[in-house]
Amino acid sequence: MSTLVVGSRASHLAKAQVREFLAPLRERFPDVTFRQRVITEAGDQDRRSALKEVSERGGGSAFSVNQVDALVSGEVDVIVHSLKDLPTANPPGLILLPPPTRADVHDALCGSTLAGLPHGGRIGTSASRRIAQLLHVRPDLVPVEIRGNVPTRLGKLRTQRLDAVVLAAAGIKRLGRGEEISEILPIELFPPSPGQGALGIQIREDNELAREILAGSGDPVTDAEVRAERAMLAELHGGCSVPVGAFGKADGDVLTLHGQVTSVDGRRQVEARLSGPLCEPEKLGVQVAGLLLDQGAEGILAEVRPAA
Repeated sequence: MSTLVVGSRASHLAKAQVREFLAPLRERFPDVTFRQRVITEAGDQDRRSALKEVSERGGGSAFSVNQVDALVSGEVDVIVHSLKDLPTANPPGLILLPPPTRADVHDALCGSTLAGLPHGGRIGTSASRRIAQLLHVRPDLVPVEIRGNVPTRLGKLRTQRLDAVVLAAAGIKRLGRGEEISEILPIELFPPSPGQGALGIQIREDNELAREILAGSGDPVTDAEVRAERAMLAELHGGCSVPVGAFGKADGDVLTLHGQVTSVDGRRQVEARLSGPLCEPEKLGVQVAGLLLDQGAEGILAEVRPAA
């Protein structure tokens, strides 16, 4: 009997994502043993520092470095990431497989609707993109840095006297807590992080068993959508903690990509939208990035990048 060791972060959400990914595979391959392995990341260990600082210390990601190391060393055969947490470049010898069908891509407010927030309302989030987008729409709001997993951040509505918290809708729903969502934020104003809602399935290039078992587990439409989003981010030389939103949506053989870059104070925002063939997602991502750069995106991003 073959065994595949599947790694993930230790959070409830990460474990739920692994269960979601493995459920159809266990039905298709009853003779394969899928063993889960938990790997703790810097972002899970350090919940006091700003997420941007943790990401910089971790080489660009607070939530993937240790898992990647375990994959490279052969401790695990597969990693199930949240795709939005992954850097756009793969380490040598590793590949990203096409992800399964993406879950809800939207951001969600819990505790209040956007219109229901009082003037000067305190809103909890650790993501620079969410802070930037919220301040662009509601400059009166007061962002409060919060860290932790989904249940912890929801709990801070009470413990830190927040008026609302903003989280990925996919994570809330995957944990069965969808009833706590007060409002799904409109994607036109709040395009998500590139890859949000999708799983990042990473394996070693030379692992033939993993490639054979996982072949066909991905959704080609989701794959094209997130490849366009991540290509745009890569062209902007952005990482996981920059205020960049992207949303790719396929309609038949046509893929449309909406990109957005916002200054952290919310005062400046540039946007671009373009359509192209579904079969050329990376080309579309590069083109949309070029339109954003033409409007001054580089100056906005330079303010949040770590000093060289």
